[in-house]
Amino acid sequence: MKNRGVFERTPGSGKWSIRYADASGRIRWEKAGSKSAAILLYRKRKNEVLQGKKLPETLRRRAILFSEIAESALEYSRWNKRSYRDDVTRMKRLKDWFGNREAESLGAEEMEARLCEAASTGKWAASTFNHYRTLLMLVFREARRGGKVSVNPARDLRHRREDNSRVRFLTDEEDKRLRDIVCSEYAWHLPELEIAVHTGLRRGSQYGLTWDMVDWQGRMLNVARTKNEEPVHIPLNDIALSVLRTVRARGVEEGRIFRSERTGEPLENGRHWFEPAIRDAKIVDFHWHDLRHTFASRLRVKGVSLETIADLLGHKGLTMTKRYAHIGPSQLTMRSRG
Repeated sequence: MKNRGVFERTPGSGKWSIRYADASGRIRWEKAGSKSAAILLYRKRKNEVLQGKKLPETLRRRAILFSEIAESALEYSRWNKRSYRDDVTRMKRLKDWFGNREAESLGAEEMEARLCEAASTGKWAASTFNHYRTLLMLVFREARRGGKVSVNPARDLRHRREDNSRVRFLTDEEDKRLRDIVCSEYAWHLPELEIAVHTGLRRGSQYGLTWDMVDWQGRMLNVARTKNEEPVHIPLNDIALSVLRTVRARGVEEGRIFRSERTGEPLENGRHWFEPAIRDAKIVDFHWHDLRHTFASRLRVKGVSLETIADLLGHKGLTMTKRYAHIGPSQLTMRSRG
């Protein structure tokens, strides 16, 4: 027989709560442990309400779901993070997993197990795992600041070590195969590939480009805010300028540059065409960020200094740049002789 006001928070968990209205009509929630304990507590509270007893303010008000604190975190991300669009995509998956769960019922072990399973199935890089970890930490941090939860279990999620020595770039043969596939199957998106290869922009910055960032006369892209919270100014070569003119001829001359062919809405990223194109071109172990490696490596082959490459990539020092521009002086000498 169903007991009104008594609920199992997660079916099969054995953890029960009660819900009732106090004497003022305010809805309250309380954890109660087992089902039998919940039934007894519910009856006790109902009797106290009938007797007009004032209940302590410290009693649990109502269950705060993960989906609620997730929305608050996204609002923070919207105004404070360059990775907002990526956060939206990642948060959708987190809400699919935990959205209907009471936020304070989630523990680090359960969340980490879910991330590990997804990482194994999706063959995530360590950096992808860490992005989800960081987002979960943000969700609980903002919820705690707002008084919606009392703990931040995401702080106990283990950080995965990233292989920062990995450098991958397009060879000439791979470049040709990829372009052939994009031209034949994803022609609308060819400008996105060209801009990535000829500017070295991060994916988030590229898909956040707006027409007012293009200085046509000065042949420059002026990005006011990057991942490092610093502006970057990128010269546009003939190919990049030509590509931008092609995109502008599609008819939209304000707002975001890269848009969906079907809906005309701004694109958030290029995963839907880039990943299939890479697969069809039979290019192994290659990601969008490796187009940035390709940009830096090609500049280095042409003899461009590391300092200049660092400025174009928006790096604050040369340590990171040396990873991207990995071609050494001996290789430069050999190629120049050839």
